[in-house]
Order: sequence, then C-alpha cells, then structure tokens
Amino acid sequence: MNLPTSSPSVENQRRNAAFFAQHRRNQSAISTPSFRFTNAELEESGAHRQAELFYLQKQIQSQTPMVIVLEDGERVEGWIEWYDRGVLKVRGRAKVLVYKSAIKYMYKLGEAGQ
Repeated sequence: MNLPTSSPSVENQRRNAAFFAQHRRNQSAISTPSFRFTNAELEESGAHRQAELFYLQKQIQSQTPMVIVLEDGERVEGWIEWYDRGVLKVRGRAKVLVYKSAIKYMYKLGEAGQ
C-alpha cells in the first residue's frame, strides 16, 4: 500500500498559508466607522488634508485647550504643541503623543462636544 505522504514541513506550510489567507479575509471584512480622524494611509484627499492642517495650525498658534476623545473612550486634555502626518503631541498635565488613527473626535475645552 503506497499512500501519498507529505513531509511535516510541507503540511505546516499549507496550514500556515490557509491560516493567513483566512486572517486576511477576516481583516478586510471588518467595517470601519463612518468618520475617523484623517490618517495619511487611509485618505489623501487634498482639500480634506488642507482643512485638517489649517485647523491644527490655528489651534497650535492660539494654544487652545482641547479635549481629544480616543476610540476606547479615554479623554486627553491639553493643548496641541505640534503634529505630523500621523501623530499629535498634546501638552496637558503630561506630554502625550496621540496617534491620529486612535482619535475618535476632538473639541475645544468648554464646548459641549459630548
């Protein structure tokens, strides 16, 4: 009886390939929220990007106290010191770097943004 056999390493490679293919399908099926703070990898709309940069620059120059609400519900209070393509540096009780992709929304302290 000659049964077709494959070596364990070939079988492991097949299992790994099947696992990663399923993982990629699952990741692509996850829906994204209707609005998210602009992330450079997700959206490169010129007008939207310019509006974002203008708003952030205005808040930096006036040192406006801000409340930044993250995706997990955590609130970060302080003023924006600087920003780059994917990160904001917020100075409050402590200096914090916040990924733009983790921001749910933000508003000026004292406004009813809740």
